[in-house]
Amino acid sequence: MANLFQRIFRFSSVFKMASLISFGAIILCYLSPFIHPKTLSILPFFGLMYPVLLGINLAWLLIWSLARSKWAVYTLIVLGLGGKMHFRSLAFSNNPTADSNGLKLLTYNVRLFDLFNPSFTEAVKHRNEIFAYIRRTNPDVLCLQEYYRQDKPTDFEVVDSLFSIMGNRNYHERSAHKRSTRQNYGIAMFSKFPIIAKGDVMFESQGSSDFNYCIYADIVKNQDTFRVYNVHLQSIRLHTDPHIENGTADEALGNERVIRNVFSKLRLAYLKRAEQARRVVEHIKTSPYPVIVCGDFNDTPMSYTYNQFNRFLKDAFRQTSSGIGSTYIGRLPAGRIDYLFFAPTLTTSGFQIQREELSDHRALVCTFSRAK
Repeated sequence: MANLFQRIFRFSSVFKMASLISFGAIILCYLSPFIHPKTLSILPFFGLMYPVLLGINLAWLLIWSLARSKWAVYTLIVLGLGGKMHFRSLAFSNNPTADSNGLKLLTYNVRLFDLFNPSFTEAVKHRNEIFAYIRRTNPDVLCLQEYYRQDKPTDFEVVDSLFSIMGNRNYHERSAHKRSTRQNYGIAMFSKFPIIAKGDVMFESQGSSDFNYCIYADIVKNQDTFRVYNVHLQSIRLHTDPHIENGTADEALGNERVIRNVFSKLRLAYLKRAEQARRVVEHIKTSPYPVIVCGDFNDTPMSYTYNQFNRFLKDAFRQTSSGIGSTYIGRLPAGRIDYLFFAPTLTTSGFQIQREELSDHRALVCTFSRAK
């Protein structure tokens, strides 16, 4: 077998050129978390393609090894350049039992509680299943993204049920209000323990149709005060184009125009998220208390956005779990885009990723305690 591969590759420059291209692509992927998308707008796309690029280079490593070629060493060197970055998407940590004295937090993009399901009966069923999951999980703090509520009277009640589940009305919300239908879309935070201060982190790049926000609250449990940030960073909003949502291209548009539209939306979202992340990080650094940052970041671990938080905070998944940890289960294979970051002065335990598929995201649960 080895001799066969040697004969095939001995005089082949095509395979070497293909390897060089894959080397360059994954090196650009390594650079994407460290360079602002405005500097080189193509870089975030390489970061997004990390799983594919890693798979291609591992395939080259196998092929060149079977051919007993020095190119196997070159491939290994290129893979080695990624260093610890390869472990951003994997975790190999122990998961201690949740500390009963710590602050148990649940973060969940609930996709408006399935409000726009064509069947109202199914929407109510899915909303109630989400409520049941939250009740079973029994968090001290509940952070919701793509939160929805309607001012009373309403046939799709939300907020009173959540007050009942949490046992009080300690609550913080930021949302866009639609006056004609009395509907509110945004993010919310509920706490079983006292909220002694709360506020918003304002984004400059807020469009009229964007419901992406960041809120925070200072929460006291057992004489320990934590500042919790609930973030929902810029969405790609592909669903606003019916040709993309349906996976088809109108004859008048053509496939090429649809693809350009997708890339344009992605590029704009990367730029907005970078600015939003900067704003949140600046605010975090002013906190007098240890921070927990949770929510839907809409970006992968090989992104500039992720790196802004990872530089000085810890990723609860990587510290307290094992496996791949994919959180997005929608149409696009985005992988892990929901996170729980925390200050180094805290410890984590009882990390969980929701198993049920009640939204297009999976909830994350973790308990945070003061480091002893």
